[in-house]
Amino acid sequence: MIRLLLADDQDIFRQGLATMLSIETDLEIAGQAVNGQEAIEAAKRLQPHVILMDVQMPICNGVQATQTIHECYPWIRILVLTTFDDDEYILQSLQAGALGYLLKRTPAPEIAAAIRSVAQGYSQLGPTIATKAFSQLKPSSSDNAPNVLSKREIEVLKLVGEGKNNTEIARQLYLSEGTVKNHLTQILSKLEMRDRIAAALWAQRHLL
Repeated sequence: MIRLLLADDQDIFRQGLATMLSIETDLEIAGQAVNGQEAIEAAKRLQPHVILMDVQMPICNGVQATQTIHECYPWIRILVLTTFDDDEYILQSLQAGALGYLLKRTPAPEIAAAIRSVAQGYSQLGPTIATKAFSQLKPSSSDNAPNVLSKREIEVLKLVGEGKNNTEIARQLYLSEGTVKNHLTQILSKLEMRDRIAAALWAQRHLL
């Protein structure tokens, strides 16, 4: 059973979403929040598997809440569900730690499928969102990736693409977290990528 926390300041939408998702036999609504601060507090108290997070909310917006929750509870997966498809919101959310980004017009069955995917550690981007995110990657750097990366760096990059954090990667590859961080630094440098999310997106496109 995947336990969900819904964070959205629009009561009608949030409650309607809760009703639709409750139909799914493997999804359970653990709680709801009307702003980012409530989402942070609920995440600590309820420890949900996945949080559906809106971007624009009062008191504390979704990006700030995502960053705080990801830093404190990296095992909680966050899926942004919003009406905004601005490049800035997308990149900020993904850089803050969100594993997925969907628009609210996404059909309920697709949202449910995305929740299941995110719960397993995989990123989920809506079609138009994926295009915007992938546009941030440099084709020239990714073309030479197999040649410039070591076997170990490719192993690390693949796990990054699967949504694993540094602790999980270190445990799986029997490395120290410091060594994993060093590998990530080298990967970003060799591929000319600016951050982890760009590397994760590339890995999902080419390695998984």
